[in-house]
Amino acid sequence: MKFKSLIFFVILLSIHLPAQTKYFIYFTDKGIDQSQILSKQSNEYQSALSILSPKSIERRKKNLDEDHLISFEDLPLKEEYLREIISNGIKIENKLKWFNSVSAYLSDEQKRIVEKYSFVEKIVPVRNLYYKNEKITNEQQTNKPAGIQDLSYGNSFRQLDLSGIPQVHSKGITGEGVIIGLLDTGFNWHQHEALINTEVLAEYDFIFKDSITANETEDNSSQHGHGTYVLSIVGGFKDGALIGASFGSEFVLAKTEDIRSETHVEEDNYAAALEWMDSIGVDIASSSLGYSEFDATDFSYSYSDMNGNTSIVSQSVNLAFERGIVTITSAGNEGASSWFYITSPADAFDVISVGAVTSNNNVDTYSSRGPTFDGRIKPEVVAMGTSVWGVIASQFSGYASNSGTSAAAPIVAGVAGLLLSTYPHLTNFQVRSILMETSDNAASPDNERGYGLVSAVNAISYPNLQRITNAFILNKIFFNNASIVPGSVKVNFIGKDGQSSSLPMGFDNLYKYNVEVPAYFDNELVQFYFSFNDSSGNTIREPSNTNYKFSYGDLEIALNLSLPAFIGDYIISDLYPNPFIPAYHNFVRVNYKSAGDEKMKLMIIDATGQKVKAFEFTTAEGENFIEWDGYSDDGYSCASGAYYFLVELNGQQFGRKLILLK
Repeated sequence: MKFKSLIFFVILLSIHLPAQTKYFIYFTDKGIDQSQILSKQSNEYQSALSILSPKSIERRKKNLDEDHLISFEDLPLKEEYLREIISNGIKIENKLKWFNSVSAYLSDEQKRIVEKYSFVEKIVPVRNLYYKNEKITNEQQTNKPAGIQDLSYGNSFRQLDLSGIPQVHSKGITGEGVIIGLLDTGFNWHQHEALINTEVLAEYDFIFKDSITANETEDNSSQHGHGTYVLSIVGGFKDGALIGASFGSEFVLAKTEDIRSETHVEEDNYAAALEWMDSIGVDIASSSLGYSEFDATDFSYSYSDMNGNTSIVSQSVNLAFERGIVTITSAGNEGASSWFYITSPADAFDVISVGAVTSNNNVDTYSSRGPTFDGRIKPEVVAMGTSVWGVIASQFSGYASNSGTSAAAPIVAGVAGLLLSTYPHLTNFQVRSILMETSDNAASPDNERGYGLVSAVNAISYPNLQRITNAFILNKIFFNNASIVPGSVKVNFIGKDGQSSSLPMGFDNLYKYNVEVPAYFDNELVQFYFSFNDSSGNTIREPSNTNYKFSYGDLEIALNLSLPAFIGDYIISDLYPNPFIPAYHNFVRVNYKSAGDEKMKLMIIDATGQKVKAFEFTTAEGENFIEWDGYSDDGYSCASGAYYFLVELNGQQFGRKLILLK
């Protein structure tokens, strides 16, 4: 009888509890003016720096100007504001310093109280992004090529071989020294033979706020199934059964997605996870969330919001990239649905969004297509996503196949891991550029497969530049090294005047070659090719009938293009160079195509939303460009940071993001 009374009391109590909604509470400041340039010696700068791990600081130094490792977004939230919020009986769910906000469940009364605080800028509902719970099947791969039965990859061979990964593994390149962060449903890595020895540096559950990412009592029984499967594709290792694409890497695991009943991931969990990963020092952050639709409420996103900078998850990815992290995400599984297009955060500016192909390299029908609402090509690349082999989380020795862009993304994350492991000096801009430039559709990217099937062999054998003080080192790997006479390898540079110079390349082992680039004028277009003798005495040229190209002072290299940003069919091109470094570049350029006599408006705004420059004119017919020298309309030199180019051409709107570094 007492037991029944207790149940009645709990039910009655729950009826009278005020309804609560989850909100972002944005603050007006952090105790410092956002427009103020942070000094390295300031207490605020040093406080923010102290939160970062040595690995995070090392990554930022590689990717950012060393005098500007910390920006306003990195400053901690003002404790006085947090205490005031908590004093109203409000429990803070996530603290988001990048957004100068917190998330919390508020009743209507609590919302009215908080809105009156002078330090609160605005209160916005947290949106729920729905997740399609892809079912893992016991389908076996039947298209396994003949003659590989004795290889240790088992049924995971085909998904890796399609992107040339086993060939890279054969060089001893396994992803060692690289930290990969995964955001997903959970990870039962302790309980599977292919994952039990995985190097996991840290894991955190952003749903229940603890360090357990495997299933807990409150979880749906399949909660950790998807994340465990994704982890195995990139980091698993069981000889003869499954090998992950970058199995030698270390991993940071974030459980961000709650699949109970409504199957949603909340924006604030995703944003908090990326901030956490940044502080630990991940090199690569990858999410395989497979969103199928957006929350059908008044707070839903629409296709017009797929512009790279509207959703919180896309803004978070942008901010992570600005801090030197290679960002990767699945494009979405909406190709055969009414939505059709990529979903957020695949629309983010610098994310590598990944579409799915079959084992025959055909885009599968479910793979989401581009473009973004503002006209950018999506996805960036594709990888095998149909019948991809991975682990079953609930079985210690269980394996099965599954399909979706969720399965393709970790393969691309693995290729990025192999590339960074081979060349730790590469910036995240270089990694993104190399992966796209070496994919099989780079000469004519489109909105089905982007720049094409990603290739580990092509990416790692692609030449890259390393800046050491004021010098540039050109690096190169030849995968057909068995036939090369090592001392015969030369690089042949051609300047804008047509004059060429041939330099022998040194090597630190039988396949890694390097040479210092001769000095040219800043921004001068330099072309080059390699030549070597093989064991039969033949002279080989690479590439065979064209040249590699780069702009002196910049780190990006292109093969088929005169300028790497102006690729494919466009109305408004990407920005070039990006990042824009005034010390090395005179201007940043955006190209456009026009039918003529059209109204063109361009506004450049900073990260705070303040206008710094504006252009307005009537266009001429054909291709043309606009250049910006980094100065505002008021004549001052703009500070380091993110800037947004908002372009309107003949009524169409486009957005482009620029990183300015000093």
